[in-house]
Amino acid sequence: MIHINVICVGKLKETYLKDAINEYAKRLSKYCKINIVEVPDEPIPSNLNDKLSESIKQAEGNKILSFVKNSYVISLDLKGKQYTSEEFSDKLEKLSLNNSSISFIIGGSLGLSNEVINKSNELICFSKMTFPHQLIRLFLLEQIFRAFKISNNETYHR
Repeated sequence: MIHINVICVGKLKETYLKDAINEYAKRLSKYCKINIVEVPDEPIPSNLNDKLSESIKQAEGNKILSFVKNSYVISLDLKGKQYTSEEFSDKLEKLSLNNSSISFIIGGSLGLSNEVINKSNELICFSKMTFPHQLIRLFLLEQIFRAFKISNNETYHR
């Protein structure tokens, strides 16, 4: 059974999001071993500049990278490739043939460090629109669940 890690910057505060994420994690347990890792986000000062922004992304990136050993790494990034649900399902199915672990990375509000981007095997993008990273976590789990349903020829709402 494939191990899927979702490595996120920041903790969820909203109960409704926690409940939805827990529900998808429970549903996914039929198809994979799911592990959600929350790394602490760095405080963002009001006098943020480019140098501070890079320093914050670097600190968050170091925490992220400590969790991606021996894993195929897919980072969520606005410059990444967009997939349909069917294409994403096919991608996960093919990756699971050659990898025992896949790690998805969701950065903080400032994005991902260059080190995380460079360590990534692939970048994917859910939308050209900007969404809160807490909401993207829910979108990602739903799409992973949908991908397993598609690859197992199981019905799921369209």
